[in-house]
Amino acid sequence: MREVYDQWEGNDEFVDFRVPSEDIPLLQEHLDCEIMIDDLGQAVYETFPKVAEELKLETTGDFQAMTDLFFKEYRPLNTIYSWLDMMKETFPDFVEIEWLGQTYEGRDMKALHLSVDKGLNPDKKTIVLTAGVHAREWISTSTALFTIFKLLTEYGHSKKETRYLEQLDFLIVPVFNPDGYAYSWSQDRLWRKNRQETYIPRCFGIDIDRSFGYHWTKSEDYPCGESYSGEAAFEAIEAENLDTYINVTRKDHQIYGFLDLHSYTQKILCPYAYSCDEQPRDIENLLELAYGISKSIRLRYGKHYEVLPACKDRGVDIMPGLGAGSALDFMYHNRAHWAFQLKLRDTGSHGFLLPSEFIVPVGKEIYAAVKYFCEFILNPDL
Repeated sequence: MREVYDQWEGNDEFVDFRVPSEDIPLLQEHLDCEIMIDDLGQAVYETFPKVAEELKLETTGDFQAMTDLFFKEYRPLNTIYSWLDMMKETFPDFVEIEWLGQTYEGRDMKALHLSVDKGLNPDKKTIVLTAGVHAREWISTSTALFTIFKLLTEYGHSKKETRYLEQLDFLIVPVFNPDGYAYSWSQDRLWRKNRQETYIPRCFGIDIDRSFGYHWTKSEDYPCGESYSGEAAFEAIEAENLDTYINVTRKDHQIYGFLDLHSYTQKILCPYAYSCDEQPRDIENLLELAYGISKSIRLRYGKHYEVLPACKDRGVDIMPGLGAGSALDFMYHNRAHWAFQLKLRDTGSHGFLLPSEFIVPVGKEIYAAVKYFCEFILNPDL
């Protein structure tokens, strides 16, 4: 039996591993375990679009029909970037596409800036939303795109969305890890990291969510491992690009909220990830907001999202370095008044391979959470 498996998720109640089929009988003999995904190859296959041809997006056609078709499947990077261009062309008064920098392989990192005044008033409260930090978590990217769609199409039709775009700025990065995301489509559906070179030939990639410069610690994992943090803080180019974007390009903006979308296990994680001994500021209000977000999701589709500190989710009590260098801690400590990581559906039945039929339901429930978050940012005393 192999000594090391690909760990997908884990806490004090369970651990999900990807294991070779030949090892399963021995594991079942010695451990209390169950098979969640029996045919991994089939599960991978079912996450790809049913139609092989790339979706052609046109601004001259039926916008609603085009959007309905777009959200029926997960989409590759080129299609997503074309869709962002379509949002810019369709809503030119509210949308700017902003460049955060390039990746190791030369792909653009793009953010959609949503604002009625196009960011001319930096005193407005700003919400930053990121997704796709880990390449294989496709549902996070589709959910960020769905959030963009709802905010834009409800403006002028809903009093809430109209108020959000008039009183808030949104900076949304739907594909934070373009190199890894593209690789997960072309080579390895379950790829996690970016695609940077490391000091070991043929071992590529840094875990971006362990590369940020707040309480960064070099991980025990070696470069071929999925949790490799690099040799220094901000070595992951994508993390460095976000740092420059918010602290240089957007240094005048008042960042009040940060939401980082991931999958899976249905959790709302509060700071801090690096330590369970360090209490975040305004802990009572932070937890109240987190439980409010969880309730808003439950009211939409009946799904329970557990609220807990990110350190417990990462198992810092067992291995302290696992919580170091997270985007959550970095944004909360440096810029954001309120910050959470949301781990979307499901709880393990599909794991990172959530079928495309869940794109819209997950998008709707997380959009309910985003709306609750916006209401709190605008009226924190309510």
